[in-house]
Amino acid sequence: MALHDSILKLINKEPKDEGAPKPAPGSRSEREAKIKDKAGMVISVFALFLAVNSWYGGKLSSTVLNNTLGANNEWSQYQAKNNRLVNYEIASKTTSDPALKKEFKAEAERMDADKKEIAVKARKMEADRELAKKSSPWIGYASTAYQLAIVVLSASILAVSMPMFWASFAVAGVGLVLSANGLFLWF
Repeated sequence: MALHDSILKLINKEPKDEGAPKPAPGSRSEREAKIKDKAGMVISVFALFLAVNSWYGGKLSSTVLNNTLGANNEWSQYQAKNNRLVNYEIASKTTSDPALKKEFKAEAERMDADKKEIAVKARKMEADRELAKKSSPWIGYASTAYQLAIVVLSASILAVSMPMFWASFAVAGVGLVLSANGLFLWF
């Protein structure tokens, strides 16, 4: 029950010590206390935005790397299938055995079909990679904006400045717009 009471006191912003001296109304320490009360939770929210944004930026980096490697691998397989296709075509034209000629032509057709399938996969990976490359800078800019918002918010506590407190929201708002652009590529 004591834990429950402690949580309720935190939520209701009850002072920890009833007998503690209260600062004079409008004094620096009273203004500082008001900003600290508000800023603590806001910093946590901005840090959450930064963490999610950083996670997404890492995901984009992984996509670029994995799809570059995957597309290169697919194009290598494409080239190998193309070499085999040429070999089967030459073999089908140079053999006099009708059974072998038929078998070589069938293999050449299979290699051509495999090549087309591989090319589709490789192009899909390249398209996904290019999309991630376009999004990535915006996510990086957003991370910088969130970091700046946290710095401005922290500075507002030290300077006991409500204008700086609210300015941090504007900077975080810019970060949100940049993050959204990284997700949806509006501009």
